[in-house]
Amino acid sequence: MEKQCSLVSVIVPCFNMERFIADTLNSVINQTFSNWELYIVDDNSSDDTIKIIQAFCEKDSRIHFTTQIQHEGIANARNQCIQMAQGRFLAFLDADDLWHPDKLQRQLKFMTERNIGFSYTSYDCVDESGKPLNKTIKTAGDLNYKSYLRNTIIGCSTVMIDTEIIGQVNVPDFRTSEDTATWLNILKKGFKAYAITEPLTSYRIRSKSASSNKLKASADLWRVYRQQEKLPLFNALYSFSCYVFNAIKKRICS
Repeated sequence: MEKQCSLVSVIVPCFNMERFIADTLNSVINQTFSNWELYIVDDNSSDDTIKIIQAFCEKDSRIHFTTQIQHEGIANARNQCIQMAQGRFLAFLDADDLWHPDKLQRQLKFMTERNIGFSYTSYDCVDESGKPLNKTIKTAGDLNYKSYLRNTIIGCSTVMIDTEIIGQVNVPDFRTSEDTATWLNILKKGFKAYAITEPLTSYRIRSKSASSNKLKASADLWRVYRQQEKLPLFNALYSFSCYVFNAIKKRICS
């Protein structure tokens, strides 16, 4: 399928997000850049998430929605969205995060003017109700494969990909580190992730989210290092130690 060059496809996997999904979708609808389409795949939610999304679909034809008949995981949901996408650009958004109104416009301008295939931004942190926590996670600058192994700072909801430059994007099946595994797959081909220093996304800190369980998230990242990247034990230990150091530094200094 030929991609539409000026169209941004927004990729949103979703599972039991009835509390947050309306705010997330509204943050896309309220973008200053309007040439977007949104693909949302629900991973068999058991709450009222589906009803809320369906109401949005009835009001805005740019929103495309499908459900999985059983719980298959976030990676599968992301991949389904990507396969349906018709835009040249992919913009990733988690179903509980929020975009600043000019996020798409500024990021697209940044990438097209520089012929960049992969970019990410700084992001602000908000609590479960969306209240600012007066904390910004700043980018670590432009990242290549080796530097990202040591500092997995890229926020998933800040990423935009130009598929004309990067090519096909596939999300590996990891429970909490599927986004990290995806960026590593891209970077090890020789591409860089270029940084926009301004925060253009708000990341919602949730006590019950999968990524809030730091032990499980760390174990999943270790599997990425060893199973996907096949790093030798010493190299994996070194990269993991750097990841832990940078994670602690991020929480203390931000």
